[in-house]
Amino acid sequence: MPRSVGILLVVKGDGYGHGSLQVCRTAVATGVVDRLGVSSVEEGVSLRDAGIRRPILILGSLYPFESTLAAVRCGLAVTVASLDGARLIAEAARSAYGPARRFRRLRCHLKLDTGMGRIGVSWPAGLRVAELLSKERNVEFEGVYTHLACAEGGPEHTRLQIARFKEALRGMERAGITTQLRHAANSAGALLHPSSRFDLIRPGLAAYGLFGEGFLPVLSLKSRIVFLKQVQAGTPISYGGLYRAPRPLRVATLPIGYADGLPRLVSIPREGRPGAAVLVKGRRCPIVGAVTMDMTMVDVSSVPDVRVGDEAVIIGKSGAREIAAGELAAWARTISYEIVAGLQTRVPRVYLRS
Repeated sequence: MPRSVGILLVVKGDGYGHGSLQVCRTAVATGVVDRLGVSSVEEGVSLRDAGIRRPILILGSLYPFESTLAAVRCGLAVTVASLDGARLIAEAARSAYGPARRFRRLRCHLKLDTGMGRIGVSWPAGLRVAELLSKERNVEFEGVYTHLACAEGGPEHTRLQIARFKEALRGMERAGITTQLRHAANSAGALLHPSSRFDLIRPGLAAYGLFGEGFLPVLSLKSRIVFLKQVQAGTPISYGGLYRAPRPLRVATLPIGYADGLPRLVSIPREGRPGAAVLVKGRRCPIVGAVTMDMTMVDVSSVPDVRVGDEAVIIGKSGAREIAAGELAAWARTISYEIVAGLQTRVPRVYLRS
C-alpha cells in the first residue's frame, strides 16, 4: 500500500480495551499514524485533555447541541450523517465563532450509508447535505466516508458498497464540491479490498493484532491463583451448583470475573464441546462452575506442583500453548472485538516496550 494513503487509527472503546491514551501515545510516536478515530465527543475530549494533538475524528453522531460546542472548543472533527445534523453543525459553528472567530473552523466529515444500515445519509440525498456543508463559511468540509459492513466475508456486498461510494464521489465532483479526505476501508477492507483504499484507511482490529493469522496480538490477559482446594467427587462448584466435580479435583480460584470482562458464558458448556479453559504452567485448565462477578474457578488437577501465586493466562501464551481472544470469544458466542473492548478499567494495564 503506498504511503500516500494515510492512516486513521481507530481508538474508540478505550482503544478496544487496550487503553486509548497509551495506544495513542505509542502510535503517534511511530510517526506512521496521521489521525485518530473515536466514537464520541467525550472520548475525544479526554485525549485532548491528556495532550494528544493529532487530528481526531468523532465517528459517531453528535447529540445534543452542547456536545458540538465541546467538539469545536477541542478542535475535534465531527461526523455529519443527515441533513438535520448538517444544520446543527452549521448552527453550532456560527454560535461558537461569531464575529470574534475565537476558534478555527469546525471540521466535519460527511458519512454516507452505502449498505451498512447504521448511521449515514444515502445517495443522492447526500448531495444536498454536501452542498450545505460546503457553503457554510464557519465549517471546513474536510472529508467524506462510508463504512464497509462485511469486508471480511462478503465480497459482492463490499464491491457494491465501494461502487456506490465512488458514484457519490463522482456526483460531488460534478457539483463542484471537493474534500481533502475520502475514506472507506476498515481493517478487512484495507487488507482484502484494495479498491477501498482512498485517501485514508481506518484500521481497528488489525492494529491490535486481532485480525487473524499473521498478526501478533498486542494484549495478553493474565491473573494469578489466589486460593487452592481439593474437592471430592460430586462437590458443587460456584453458583447454582450447575457443575459438580466428576472425580476428586484440585480447584484453583482466580480473582477475575465478569465484572472485569470475562464473560459468564465462557463457563457454560455447549452441546458437543466443553467450556473455556485458562493456561497454567503451559497446561490447559478448564473453567469449572459459573464465572462469578469477581472470581473464576479452574480445574488445575493436571498441573504438577501448582501453588497459590502461579500465573493463569486467560488470553495469551504460556509455554508452547496459546489462547487467543478469538478462541475466548468463540466460547462466549461472540467476537474478539467484544472480548477486548469489554475489559473493564479495574483490570490493571501493564505496558511493555520491546
